[in-house]
Amino acid sequence: MNLEQLRGFITIAEVGHFTRAAELLHLAQPSLSRQISTLEQELGSELFHRARGNISLTAAGQTLLPRARRMLADEETIRSEMADLAGLRRGRVRLGAPPTLCVSLVAEVLEAFHNHYPGVQLQIFEAGSHRLLEQLSGGELDLALIVTSEHAVNDQHLQNRPLLEEQLVVIDSLDRPRLPNTTELDLRTLAPVPQLAFSHSYDLRASTMQAYKNAGIAPNIVVEGGEMDAVLRFVERGLGVAVVPATVALETPGVRAMPLRDPQLSRTVGLAHRRDVSLTRASTAMHELIEKTAITLAARHEQITALL
Repeated sequence: MNLEQLRGFITIAEVGHFTRAAELLHLAQPSLSRQISTLEQELGSELFHRARGNISLTAAGQTLLPRARRMLADEETIRSEMADLAGLRRGRVRLGAPPTLCVSLVAEVLEAFHNHYPGVQLQIFEAGSHRLLEQLSGGELDLALIVTSEHAVNDQHLQNRPLLEEQLVVIDSLDRPRLPNTTELDLRTLAPVPQLAFSHSYDLRASTMQAYKNAGIAPNIVVEGGEMDAVLRFVERGLGVAVVPATVALETPGVRAMPLRDPQLSRTVGLAHRRDVSLTRASTAMHELIEKTAITLAARHEQITALL
């Protein structure tokens, strides 16, 4: 068994077609078929159900697929580690984060990291915490920022470093306010105010709606399903208010933020990586910079607490 066979197996599994997979791999289709046949002989199991126009994984293929992806990811990690010998003049960091952190903590980290290590390639993956944990376990990410108050890191292969706890706040337009001139709000006062709700894929939406449900009230949602950047622009233009993490409010011009009391809502954020794979020098530098930035944010805002 070799990496080329595994790469061919993964590509076929992803596209569901031998000929198309061969084109993507720049191989002749018979060569790819021989690779897979040899792999199946070595493993003693068929990996694909082969029917005209339909390729699907057998039980053995389904078992092999996540392991094959991890092995290829490990190969890429080794290559990255070798590149690190050049003193961080080259390399790569694959960082995953939820959208609420991409517009705040991650944006600040990336600017500083790129200034220090301009030769290191940065790949950012934006998704919910559940999906990011899957990608991290599968070797698709080096580091992932996770909302651990919503998704505990229970995988024994993953290590989580608590970073910060931040309150959820209500943001309103500075120029076209929807809220009274007050220093803080409770959920019952907020409920009738026109509100902007995030997409259902956001952990933030689930926690906010659960708070309303626990209080036995419902919010007045006027725009639903927005992504983070769009919701921030809508608030700035006075379409409604939104509940966001304090880090987001801190970095958003054109809005004012008010604490939410009774109940006070908050979330915790951690930085996770795989235990069984050593971080490259580039990933280690990113890890250290994220920790440093979290401490800096906490020092700038009373509603953010560093957990380091």
